[in-house]
Amino acid sequence: MGDDVSIRVAAADDWDAIHRLLSMAFHDVAEDEMRQVEGSVYEPERGLVATNGSAVVGHAAAYTRELTVPGAILPAAHVTLVSVAPTHRRRGILSRMIRRQLDDIAAGGREPIAVLWASEGRIYPRYGYGLAAQRLTLSAKTRELALPGSPRDKSELRLVDPGQAVGELTKLYEQLRAERVGWSSRDDRWWRFVLADNATLRRGATELHGVVHDGPDGPTGYATWRTKGGWDDTGPTGRVQVHEVVAADPETYASLWRFLFGIDLARTLHATYLPVDDPLTHLVTEPRQLGTKLQDGLWIRIVDLPGALAARRYAAEVDVVLDVTDGHFEANTGRWRLTGGPDGAACVPSGDPADLACTSVELGAAYLGGTSLASLAAAGRVRELTPGALNRASLAFGWHRMPAPLQIF
Repeated sequence: MGDDVSIRVAAADDWDAIHRLLSMAFHDVAEDEMRQVEGSVYEPERGLVATNGSAVVGHAAAYTRELTVPGAILPAAHVTLVSVAPTHRRRGILSRMIRRQLDDIAAGGREPIAVLWASEGRIYPRYGYGLAAQRLTLSAKTRELALPGSPRDKSELRLVDPGQAVGELTKLYEQLRAERVGWSSRDDRWWRFVLADNATLRRGATELHGVVHDGPDGPTGYATWRTKGGWDDTGPTGRVQVHEVVAADPETYASLWRFLFGIDLARTLHATYLPVDDPLTHLVTEPRQLGTKLQDGLWIRIVDLPGALAARRYAAEVDVVLDVTDGHFEANTGRWRLTGGPDGAACVPSGDPADLACTSVELGAAYLGGTSLASLAAAGRVRELTPGALNRASLAFGWHRMPAPLQIF
């Protein structure tokens, strides 16, 4: 039952053993370069290690970052690097680590939500996480589609070395972050992590390339990408691997994508982190040739229910009493009156009859505006107790743009 396994806070000198465990769990090669890259953002004081004697047999961690949510930027525990050794599965070690981690986040008192990317979607709802943001992936045939209109003067585009242009990239990212639900904060350490460019990350492709779009008053967007060459009997079969596209306006956005689709000797373009409502699907001449697939992205766990619901903004005025069940945090369980709108919100205990009933999982799923309460109700996961309350609350919890999961952490 795992009684021989203890759980403690990680120390800096645990990192090598932790990295070996993670490499085994995620089937990666435990190379020194990646150990250093991933270790550069590791926060040992927020790591938990499960040990059997001197052996590290489990691990879970969190990063201290902010997350953009509808109408606000919040501190959010970015949960990551979760694994259990194959010799110690099915002993309850994962549950012990995740539950302790949730307690630690709550005790810290500053992060009302936790967020993660799930290796397997069936795992984390058990601990109160809801699927809050899906994403599109592209596997596009570049010769079968185009962006309408003629390409503009290429003088507005400037090739850069991403590592050398990090100041420009950071400025653009920060200008836009407050409006991009699903984006996480990036300090200097995180920019070095995002732009890391070693052989393991390249996986046979080129170094990371960058291009900046200049407007009349300075840069208005950037894109980063790699390419991987190839040839067959018919000629070139190169592949463009898009890393990020960040744009302040529609003209910049179209220009950057037109550039990426027009890279010489490439026949396919792949991107893995686009929002479900990405404008590209409305720009290209043949959307079917984008080869889009829908995958899961960000999972949200409500830690401090009244704090989390009061911190975000709502697309329409809302006044609803929620009957919430939380299998871990007793303080979240009960009836809560949520009132608010685009300019602010409040969430307080209530003795009034409930309008909707759900668990913390559904509130996590709806939190970023990417999963509607009405859809969850259609799946039998939210119950409407007052006629009309579901439609009003579902509209309020939505947002004008879908969340944009930009980077796995």
